[in-house]
Amino acid sequence: MRAPAATGLSYGGRAEAEHAARAVSRALKRARLERAGAVLLFLTPHYAANPGPAIRAAARAAGSLQVIGATAAGILTEEEWVLDSPGAAAMVFAAPVTPAPIGPAPLDDEAIILSLCTPAGLTADWLDVPVKRVGAVSGDLFGHGPFKVWAGGREAESGRADAILLGVRGVLRASQGVRALTSPIEVAEVQGYDVKRLGNYPALNVLVKSLPVGVRELERIPLHLIMGGVTFGDPLTAIREGRYRLNHIVAANLGDQSITLSHPLSRGERLFWAMRDALTAERDMRQTIEDAARALGDAPSFALLFPCMGRGPHFYGNRDRDLELLTARFPGLPVIGMYGNGEIGPLDDANHLYQYSAVLGLFRTQAA
Repeated sequence: MRAPAATGLSYGGRAEAEHAARAVSRALKRARLERAGAVLLFLTPHYAANPGPAIRAAARAAGSLQVIGATAAGILTEEEWVLDSPGAAAMVFAAPVTPAPIGPAPLDDEAIILSLCTPAGLTADWLDVPVKRVGAVSGDLFGHGPFKVWAGGREAESGRADAILLGVRGVLRASQGVRALTSPIEVAEVQGYDVKRLGNYPALNVLVKSLPVGVRELERIPLHLIMGGVTFGDPLTAIREGRYRLNHIVAANLGDQSITLSHPLSRGERLFWAMRDALTAERDMRQTIEDAARALGDAPSFALLFPCMGRGPHFYGNRDRDLELLTARFPGLPVIGMYGNGEIGPLDDANHLYQYSAVLGLFRTQAA
């Protein structure tokens, strides 16, 4: 019996187009398909300068021009993750369970759009549409380098690639996985990007007092591990329910005890200080998987996983605990994903660009 989706992985010492063909062929064999309705293809950054030969090799092996994908800092399937070696990860789909080009007709409210882009292709009007997006930004932690996305077997000059996921119903969840250092506090004074006061106290003073003792006593506070969380809805339950967006610290200003953030806030918003922590992230991912499984209701047919490059093996100590937790929960489930420079998923009834997070999509074929 053929499977609705299956994956293949191939990597080695050189960035050869054959890796893409081999990954597709292995996926077809697992799915018991002679040809694919469509292919999701992720390539390591070694292919970014010229992905065309690998894309064409994947299309030939699949017998389909419907190849969508991106180059990324790293790639993954349920088998393993690849960061340093040239390689390809492919998921093949049996029609009618397939990513398909978006047509002119209005999309159903439950439609899910596979969305991939380069840093230059990411725009607010593209992200902000009234349908659910899931995907990632092709890039590394710094957004440097030649990164590419493609759809229909061709590089996308716009830097954006979209495909509607047909024949499935899906559930999308995101794991931000930070350790809250404070409860949400009202922003009492703010000027542009600079938060002056939280409640009755200077913002920097609140941050320093909230830090664990071992961190507070360091000569330099590790600001790259600390961020603000801006809550939505009831602040009493927002952290527990994941209703917040992360706002990264740009600078701590000793002169006026303010904190400069990456996105401006408004007076009256609620902000809590948080810290990146592997154990907290692992617990949060486990809960995220369970929430998604419960919402889906049935055993998933395949999964898409988009962890931040800063959340993967470099964060967990040469292991990807997000991937390990997912494959342990669903043994044998086809999983494909990429490590990128921003993760795309829903938040507060809108599409959101996450950072240092993992976005998960569980999908069940409608015929299954």
